[in-house]
Amino acid sequence: MTDWKRRIPTIMTSQELLDRAFARASRAEVPGSVPFDSVKKTNLAKINGISDMTVTTLLKYVRAFPRMEKEDEFFSQLVDVIIGLDDLKKALASISWCAEKASHLQRMYSRRVRKAPSIDAVARSTREFYGRFSSIIMRIDKDLLFAQKARDALKRLPSIDPEVPTIVIAGYPNVGKSQLTERISTAKPAVAPYPFTTKGIQVGHLTLGWYTYQVVDTPGLLDRELEERNAIELQAILALRYLADLIIFVFDPSETCGYTMERQEALLRSVRASFPGIPFVEVENKADLEWGGTDTRHKISASTGEGVQELVDLVESMLKDERIDRMDELPQ
Repeated sequence: MTDWKRRIPTIMTSQELLDRAFARASRAEVPGSVPFDSVKKTNLAKINGISDMTVTTLLKYVRAFPRMEKEDEFFSQLVDVIIGLDDLKKALASISWCAEKASHLQRMYSRRVRKAPSIDAVARSTREFYGRFSSIIMRIDKDLLFAQKARDALKRLPSIDPEVPTIVIAGYPNVGKSQLTERISTAKPAVAPYPFTTKGIQVGHLTLGWYTYQVVDTPGLLDRELEERNAIELQAILALRYLADLIIFVFDPSETCGYTMERQEALLRSVRASFPGIPFVEVENKADLEWGGTDTRHKISASTGEGVQELVDLVESMLKDERIDRMDELPQ
């Protein structure tokens, strides 16, 4: 995913594209054997220069965006949540159409200029080309603006490899997911005491022995039906559905997060029902606040580090068991 992040250029508006192309074309001057020949060659150079520069730029925009391959379901679904996959495809298709139409106008008006019988006819054909060319470029202005917004959104996406085993950290907002992610991985997500602290999926890496795992800190999940969730919450659902090899579900028994344990337990039941077959580790955070908690869950303090190493050891053991189980299921 990182290569295309570097590859997508800043996308100009229609007017910026035209201004750049016409500015360069205005400097074109090609000598000919006679004045009429010079006028023809100069106008041909203007038409070809304007079209070549613009078409090359438009196609570069289209090709720079990553292909939404069906096999990379996580990425295509995430793009759909954040940008709108169909909208992006339509915008890129319009830009591609415009490039093709511009090339067609270039060929058509180049022939007219070459066959023009007089200087006036050359000037008339060139002016007509300018008008029609500008018109089709302006028609895709909204598509270029959308592509620029999509570019900005895509560049903010974390680099996630669906092939790398992934630990997903889930739970209500402010239970300590971001702090825990920071404790056990290379990620340094921002932490702030207000709902939906994490504004997008944050990714770090955790090395355990010979294996490296992605650690994904999801935005806060609310206990609502899927269709009622906002875009931030849907990112978390996608992370769980397409990435998780193991889910660490974080509770806050102190309830300083603003949610009762009853609601947190209900959310756990909802998530477990939605993602059968994925192993869970249930942890109770904020042990430094000296709450009672339960006797069955692992207790930690993501703030002080208390119990975190023991949690990591437990996760390593469970992931090792999962690998062994998968190997046993392979055909002999």
